[in-house]
Amino acid sequence: MKKLSVVNSNNPQFITVNEEEEAQRIDNYLIKLLKNVPKSHIYRILRKGEVRVNKGRVKAAYRIQVGDIVRIPPIKLQITPVVTAGVKQLAWIDSSIVYEDSKLLIINKPSGLAVHGGSGISLGVIECLRQARPDAPLLELVHRLDRETSGCLLIAKKRSALRYLHQLFQTNQIQKTYVALVQGPWSGGVQHVKAALTKNMLSSGERIVRVDAQGKQAHSIFEPLEVFKNSTLVRVRLKTGRTHQIRVHASHIGHPIAGDEKYGDKEFNKIMKQHHVKRLFLHAQSLRFIHPDTDEVLLVEAPLHTDLTTVLEDLQRT
Repeated sequence: MKKLSVVNSNNPQFITVNEEEEAQRIDNYLIKLLKNVPKSHIYRILRKGEVRVNKGRVKAAYRIQVGDIVRIPPIKLQITPVVTAGVKQLAWIDSSIVYEDSKLLIINKPSGLAVHGGSGISLGVIECLRQARPDAPLLELVHRLDRETSGCLLIAKKRSALRYLHQLFQTNQIQKTYVALVQGPWSGGVQHVKAALTKNMLSSGERIVRVDAQGKQAHSIFEPLEVFKNSTLVRVRLKTGRTHQIRVHASHIGHPIAGDEKYGDKEFNKIMKQHHVKRLFLHAQSLRFIHPDTDEVLLVEAPLHTDLTTVLEDLQRT
């Protein structure tokens, strides 16, 4: 992605769209190009016709094409200083990559790190990665993981790969597998949970998801792997990808996830703390999909971090 000097400048800038950038909506293109500019300002200059493509006005939904010349007007803003990742954060990036090629990379994200900055978070995975690789032409998140969830996070290095992988996610052609530690001994084997979900906003501004027959379809498959005295390690496969889906479905069937402060059981969480559970015990273990270049199945696994293996070792001893 190009770097622009139009912010707090007196001159407009003209950008020629290349192959890696084509087919994006112009609003999304500008949001990525002008990272420090609020979205409201970007939509304002689009509405006023200050952004031109090939000398003509365009609407926000216009999809840019190779060779388009985009005029971006000077923008006067008070810019917040960019937060720089520390040495440890940059070192973590390299050690966390579990797969990489010319089109994509997959990171084993730790719990507690957001995938991107915003809402009071200055740095996320993608900001750290971009600072670690300042010369990379493109680094974009393909999907999201909750801040508390660890594991496989897929990032595109080419615009064509981003479009392809988005399409796979939208058509449920990427198999996502998680492992979780849930409350109680499991019985009954594999369980399919099909409970529709809806998002709600509390008066405090906190987002919460609930089971609601009028909500969006959601399907999770739970499979017990190892049963302990007060808990069970399960594998979870997602057929849909709703916000907080696994956490809400697990709670819905009476097996909330250990360390879940939002949807979990307080007494169970207290017991699990005695077994060294210090975070949400939910890990995106693997991704499986057809690679955009080879047309072959790619299966990538992210090993459990030591904070989770320590818990399992303790449970196995008791």
